[in-house]
Amino acid sequence: MSARGQVGAGDLLELVRSGRATTRGALQQATGLSRATVGQRLDRLFRAGWLREGAGGPVDSPLGGRPSITLEFDDAHAVVLAADLDTRHARAAVLSLTGEILAEHAGTLVIGDGPDAVLGELGHWFAELLEKAGHRADEVCGIGLAVPGPVETGTGRVVQPPIMPGWDGYDIRGRLARSFGERTGAGPVPVLVDNDANLMAYGEQRTTYPDCSAFVLVKVSTGIGAGVVVDGSVYRGIDGGAGDLGHIRVPAGAQTLCRCGFYGCLAAVASGGAVARRLAETGVPAASGSDVRDLLAAGHPEAAALAREAGRQVGDVLATVVTLLNPGVLMIAGDLAGTPFLTGVRELLYQRALPRSTAHLEMVTSRLGDRAGLVGGGAMVVEHLYAPERVEERLAALGV
Repeated sequence: MSARGQVGAGDLLELVRSGRATTRGALQQATGLSRATVGQRLDRLFRAGWLREGAGGPVDSPLGGRPSITLEFDDAHAVVLAADLDTRHARAAVLSLTGEILAEHAGTLVIGDGPDAVLGELGHWFAELLEKAGHRADEVCGIGLAVPGPVETGTGRVVQPPIMPGWDGYDIRGRLARSFGERTGAGPVPVLVDNDANLMAYGEQRTTYPDCSAFVLVKVSTGIGAGVVVDGSVYRGIDGGAGDLGHIRVPAGAQTLCRCGFYGCLAAVASGGAVARRLAETGVPAASGSDVRDLLAAGHPEAAALAREAGRQVGDVLATVVTLLNPGVLMIAGDLAGTPFLTGVRELLYQRALPRSTAHLEMVTSRLGDRAGLVGGGAMVVEHLYAPERVEERLAALGV
């Protein structure tokens, strides 16, 4: 319901989008509004281009009488842009409002080059992707960005990110919006930013496990992070710091300096970056988690042994996570998410956690792969912009 306690157009749109009420009669029944009031609210949504009549034809009305025309969210009236930044690579896409990827690009983008250079290049990528997808810049309703660091939810700024030098406190939203406008001539566009593991978890849970009420995704790449989705919403903590799994202290890392400046962090001994460092010390060329992924794909025995040991370290920590959260699904994603690492996780997780905690646990690998962050970023934008309380503001801005 709206802030005034009244059922507004945004509430009706939410009922239609969720499938809980898809006819005028069903909306009357769900809200208690009169037929005339429902009609007035719906008329605004039709004029904005956000609703359309369903293609399935009339259906029986829950209130009796003549069959009712079904209503659908019109996902063709706008598109979303999303990008997922890693330490040395990035992926960007144009998505429909229902999460379909319409055009996509992946390439080298070094996060250590700083926010101005990286976000400027992203604006260029977005302009090219829109042209490729056959959409105009003024059709973009928002941009979602996934970054490999903790994000302060209210401001969209990263806070003390260990693997993002030069990004601490930077105005990511403003810079990316300017970059997009400079490249396309578009007006102001909302930009939302979140941690990459959060958005991966959100995309995976919504797409593959929508009925799972407690979902955990652990991303193990150059660093280690976790995303937690509870009852369909990302759990971020009070200031965006939830899920920073890589900086839990572990005995095995007591003498190892982490990139955050402390000794003993899980990421310092069990991340893709840590495995790459140990391989490099033995003469194997590896500088990042993606290099380890390539070695694992080629069946490199030493990389496999170190990945399994890293999995054991992560599994030991995950025993506490599983005991605390009691998730239905634990998903492993990122560069190390292969058989050796998973074997190590299972060995320690099931050994250390009580059987009660794991009795109904499904442990899986990523289903969306490299696209999880893009899908989650697009979904974040859509859920933000079409939330009931925001619909009224946007309709007013459109003059509807």
